[in-house]
Amino acid sequence: MGHVNPVSKTFYTKVDIEKLAANGVTVLQTHDDVVLTAEAYETAQKLGLHLAYVPPVPEAPRRPGQIPNLQSRARQMATNWALDKAPPEVNVHRLRHYRLNRVRQEMARLNCGACVLVDPVNIRYATDTRNMQVFSARNPARYLFLPLEGPVILFEFERCEHLPAGIDTVDEVRIATTASYAAAADRLGEKTQAWADEIARLMYQYGGGSRCLGLERFNYQAGLALAQKGFDIIDAQRAVERARAIKSADEIECIKWSLRVVEHGVARMRESLRPGMRENQLWAILHQAVIENEGDYIETRLLSSGPHTNPWMQEAGPRIIEPSDLVGLDTDVVGPFGYYADFSRTFFCGAGRPGDAQKKLYNLAYEQIHHNLELLKPGVTFREIAEKSWKIPDPYLPNRYFVLAHGVGMTGEYPYILHLQDFDNGYDGLLEPGMTLCLESYIGQYSAAGSNDGSEGVKLEQQVHITETGYELLSLFPFEDDLLGA
Repeated sequence: MGHVNPVSKTFYTKVDIEKLAANGVTVLQTHDDVVLTAEAYETAQKLGLHLAYVPPVPEAPRRPGQIPNLQSRARQMATNWALDKAPPEVNVHRLRHYRLNRVRQEMARLNCGACVLVDPVNIRYATDTRNMQVFSARNPARYLFLPLEGPVILFEFERCEHLPAGIDTVDEVRIATTASYAAAADRLGEKTQAWADEIARLMYQYGGGSRCLGLERFNYQAGLALAQKGFDIIDAQRAVERARAIKSADEIECIKWSLRVVEHGVARMRESLRPGMRENQLWAILHQAVIENEGDYIETRLLSSGPHTNPWMQEAGPRIIEPSDLVGLDTDVVGPFGYYADFSRTFFCGAGRPGDAQKKLYNLAYEQIHHNLELLKPGVTFREIAEKSWKIPDPYLPNRYFVLAHGVGMTGEYPYILHLQDFDNGYDGLLEPGMTLCLESYIGQYSAAGSNDGSEGVKLEQQVHITETGYELLSLFPFEDDLLGA
């Protein structure tokens, strides 16, 4: 099926696609020598037949002095972008209890008798329960009482108490008291006091005599009410962020699968990228790939094209992508198992060749990423990384990304490693085995006027695992040979 022409290109028509779908085919692997007619492409979209782009496997680098491409492994596995493998078989019991015990270990370091968690990501980390994650991020409608010793009590949203059934990290489920103005209006003070009274009773019963109580971001009256009862209130995030920083082997497997799912989605985006598309139209392809492969959601909307790539952080919108535009993206996906897949790539749109200015930006970003990768090993300090990091040329320094690297697990997390210029506004620390980090690069020339002068920028990012001896590359999506000038 498909028609081969004399120059070895395979063409698919609308009828070809319909026959494939009728035969139960759900994924069609494509490459640079596969061409779909416009009707074939539209039919594939309508019938849900996924077009999985297989990047070409290049020969050895042809540029004199080219930096070694650490993506050779990615290119060798390019045929797997179609997600023809099953998710890993994770020992869920071991995964859950490792995470719960990590939080309790860090609580013990702080002499903390209990924590009350409201951040839905932290609740999921500690218990593996989830419910309306985005809604819960802005509404204190579910929370967790986690004592150092004793029963873990999940306060669930009303009429959702059945959701945690069978999850062995939760000992009891109660209905939450939502202490927010939307839920309580002028009774907020009364609701907050009732909330604090229940937490205090639990603390007296299960806190082991401790007066130290970790609290996340509830309304200020909640913390005040507990403090007035004689509790020493600390920030619970200190314990949870430190706990989350060190991953188990099971967590690493979950992260790898989340990345494979998102790389599959990005490959579909790259294959679908055409002049005339809207940014939002392209970005929606990733959303579909994430949801249909058991992912959760995308935290940001960081896709931009052409002049919108500089400065960075401009969100996807209705802009029409034009021929020869650079298109940059940062995935920021909470994927399968709740683990974050966070890498960045920049593509060239159209049938032509990138310009010299575009290739220069891309090569600088590529050089920054690969230089900084070689600094990663256990025992190195954050300051040492900043001091030895790749020196950003002056024209691009004002537009540098806000961190040199950051922790990553179920979302972006501790630590933040700042550039040397910004280091005094941050903190020092040590890389440890089991940490997972994202190394960042953004190269875009600063406009003295503070507005976009039409120049573009390049965003690249790699996700890594700190091992006992160095690092393991986790994000495997290939870089762009055309933009590297290979």
